[in-house]
Amino acid sequence: MATKIVPVEAAVRPGRGEVANGTALASFLAAGIGAFAMGFVVVLNEAGIFAAPAVYAPAGGVSGRTTLATMVWLIAWGLLHSRWKGREINSRRVYLGTLILIGLGILGTFPPAWGLF
Repeated sequence: MATKIVPVEAAVRPGRGEVANGTALASFLAAGIGAFAMGFVVVLNEAGIFAAPAVYAPAGGVSGRTTLATMVWLIAWGLLHSRWKGREINSRRVYLGTLILIGLGILGTFPPAWGLF
């Protein structure tokens, strides 16, 4: 199957002169979702609710947690990309959501925060 190359002008919305930013913003939001997934899996592991199995034995459970978070990130990226390609999305809301999700993900991986949950 041959790949079709679309000129940059095809991504510009007719009449408005704006470039569709959905695919780029899908990658940003998916990164935030992946970071949140990592923090969430770590909190579940530390609470004893869910323990991801080790994918690579010498690394232990961290290999399972990171693999699970990576799968969530890839699925989120694929779904968002397919829904947002060719669309103009409000970037401010996506950036804010991404920053919040990344912050919560980092908080979830921070050991003193585990006692709060």
